[in-house]
Amino acid sequence: MDHVDALVIGAGVVGLSVARALARSGLETIVAEAEPAIGTGVSARNSEVIHAGLYYAPGSLKARLCVRGNALLYAYCAERGVAHSRCGKLVVATQASQHTALVELARTAAANGVAVQPLSAAEATALEPALHCTAALASPSTGIVDSHGLMLALQGDIERDGGAVAVCSSVVAIRFEPGSPAVVQVDSPSGGFELAARIVVNAAGLLACSMARRMHGLAPQHVPRERFAKGSYFALAGRSPFTRLVYPAPDGAWLGVHLTLDLAGQARFGPDLEWLADGTEPASIDYHVNAERAQAFEQAIRRYWPALRDGALQPAYSGVRPKIHTPGEPAPDFRIDGPARHGVPGLVNLFGIESPGLTSALAIGEHVAGLVGGLVGAGVP
Repeated sequence: MDHVDALVIGAGVVGLSVARALARSGLETIVAEAEPAIGTGVSARNSEVIHAGLYYAPGSLKARLCVRGNALLYAYCAERGVAHSRCGKLVVATQASQHTALVELARTAAANGVAVQPLSAAEATALEPALHCTAALASPSTGIVDSHGLMLALQGDIERDGGAVAVCSSVVAIRFEPGSPAVVQVDSPSGGFELAARIVVNAAGLLACSMARRMHGLAPQHVPRERFAKGSYFALAGRSPFTRLVYPAPDGAWLGVHLTLDLAGQARFGPDLEWLADGTEPASIDYHVNAERAQAFEQAIRRYWPALRDGALQPAYSGVRPKIHTPGEPAPDFRIDGPARHGVPGLVNLFGIESPGLTSALAIGEHVAGLVGGLVGAGVP
């Protein structure tokens, strides 16, 4: 049986960032990815927004890792030549009753150490003449990134530090026994095999909870129940009149149908929020965008862009977020469960890593490396 210091399950942006951090710390690191390419799951179906850290409870993992990740991501993209743009964002109120939400958002941003600027309606429309609003909040450190280019750069770093990404490698089960490395059963096109790993990081995204249930030696109470929420996106036919991202004032945990831009300046809107049936299997998810949802999008968009013309929206793509709460419940914090929580040496489970997971990815890598970095030298078999 082959042995490795660290095995990371899942080659999305978070798994690759974790593997990069572990490999940089000197650990021999392998990433096991069930699909034939990196980043084909959650990481391939998002807004590609670099979030500033406006929305998350001060002191939470989401707040701390988003703010830290924002700084790390801009620096990394500049260093590695990953395409990105610090285009900024406007969060807009379209009626007076929403002004309180902007004030609260500014307070949260300040508590998280994030710079924002309150704007009057006139100041906001001077920046974006097509915009309709009654007040706005400008976030200059929000941006966009080429997520696939980012993941390719991360993979290159892993390989330069002696690690490897093994695609078409599906983890079937993991056995943890006291005093021994984890025994990982892997299926591949060339047949099944076992691998001994002293550190295992579960970054499997939509499959993270089901993966944890395949871990013999992890108590069931440490595995949350997963739920999935689909978000559809529509693209704008024609040139965008906006140069910044535009988000409506927040309503609870959902950020509303917002306008984002890709690096070519193409505008897209979304996501909306569609909870999938309890018990949905990730393999059975239908990612088709229902064109009939465009009507609800148009109604939401015209609150801040009244000039949106009929028929200008085209179905683009959809994504699904891994939730660990149910509809109506407040969104919980990221769960990054290390040995101090579940008692299994060398294991870290990442649950509910949805937005701002992309922004936070490099900081999550740092955090996980900090949880496990001393384990090999401290006697983990």
